[in-house]
Amino acid sequence: MHQIIFYPVGNGDTSQIILDNGKRILFDFRHLKKAEDGKGPEIDLKARLKEELEGCKKTSVDVVAFTHGDKDHIENSTDFFELLHAKKYQGIGRIKIDELWVPAAMILETVATDEQSAEFVTWRQEARYRLKEGKGIRVFSKPDKLKEWLEENGLTVDSRRHMITDAGQIVPDFTLAKDGVEFFCHSPFIKHVDESDDLRNGAALVFNVRFQAGSNTFDYFAVGDSEWEILEEIIATTKYHGKDDRLAWDIYSLPHHCSYKTLSDEKGEKETVPKPLIKEFLLLGKENAYIVSSSNPIEDTQEGREQKLPPHSQAKKCYERYLTEVGGGKFLVTMEEPNRTKPEPLIFEINNDGISRGGKIFGSGISIITSKPAPRAGAR
Repeated sequence: MHQIIFYPVGNGDTSQIILDNGKRILFDFRHLKKAEDGKGPEIDLKARLKEELEGCKKTSVDVVAFTHGDKDHIENSTDFFELLHAKKYQGIGRIKIDELWVPAAMILETVATDEQSAEFVTWRQEARYRLKEGKGIRVFSKPDKLKEWLEENGLTVDSRRHMITDAGQIVPDFTLAKDGVEFFCHSPFIKHVDESDDLRNGAALVFNVRFQAGSNTFDYFAVGDSEWEILEEIIATTKYHGKDDRLAWDIYSLPHHCSYKTLSDEKGEKETVPKPLIKEFLLLGKENAYIVSSSNPIEDTQEGREQKLPPHSQAKKCYERYLTEVGGGKFLVTMEEPNRTKPEPLIFEINNDGISRGGKIFGSGISIITSKPAPRAGAR
């Protein structure tokens, strides 16, 4: 049995995959210090992750993947993890990272200092250090800018090629046969870095994560904060190469906290109308599939409909419409489950019977009270 866990961290992202062989892959990290004093409702992420690791007698995470460098994906992470490039980020209690996954943009971005957070700069230094050392890192995409950076530092693409994965490739570190999972990289494209000024959302990590449980496979579409133009490009390219199966999904983790901008450039008065290729993608949801919004509660009120920042109720209505069309399961919001007062991690269990809502994180001894069991998905 495998697990996918989504943590309630407000309008931010943190999720984790726990494989049945014990390996852990953490996507993004957002910790709010107010949660340490019980001033949530956001979870005390640091305490929860440490407790989970202690429960399974681990001091490191197998993979930490940052989809991109925005604050809501890295907040307070440099206080939690051990970083190799400087001793100030090392010491007792820090959690080690066996392998760091980053888009090439996190190594290359050099915008004005006042546009960079201190934590982003720190992670850029860490990624650069690991790439120079040639261990403990995987970089996604090899744009010309990365080739130039490597040459400036006395390195070559060939010397680091085994640590680089391009769009359209499967990450070599995991296999269905060995781990019961594989990661197919959808993005970033090389041109997303070389030809664009947006080295965050436009060049973020996007994966089809395929699980194997017994004789069945299940697909999880994991996205950074890509907006609709990037998603349509991913969809068109994937279809062109005849890999339509990599667009199907049993679980879709929404980008950008249920923003309408991941569907269209028009919010709509009551419901967002998706762009054509986005609509095609939504209709690839499988029977009893789930959609997860890592966001604050979604208010279907006049104030909620008019607010500029996500989540947007118009987008939620769009997603729910297509979830119904494909015979999907449920639209879930991380800060609403099981209730808004005290949200708890959303846990999905994947086994030969399908995907279901779980109640306990493997190895940690932490039990989560969930709402009534959701229908299983994916068993066909």
